[in-house]
Amino acid sequence: MDANEKIIDTFATRVRQMILQYHDVVKENGELYAMVDERDAEIRRLQAEVRQLQNDYNSLKTARMLEVSDTDLDTAKRKVNKLIRDVDKCITLLSEQQ
Repeated sequence: MDANEKIIDTFATRVRQMILQYHDVVKENGELYAMVDERDAEIRRLQAEVRQLQNDYNSLKTARMLEVSDTDLDTAKRKVNKLIRDVDKCITLLSEQQ
């Protein structure tokens, strides 16, 4: 009987060890799932931030295309003034011919 009791004790010890290992694995699995959930949340947050930054960039790009700088405005004014002077000269010349 001593041999049987020893085998049973060894078996019981190994079952307890397996149960402890199982609990450790379940705990580790839960921690890993929590980490995955955190990473998924971070990925969603970063994707939303990327979308917002892309929208901001596109808005700035559009605004930059529409922006008229002071030098562009001055150049346009000078060209319009020159055209007005040319038209006035033409009108004066036509008036003198009649």
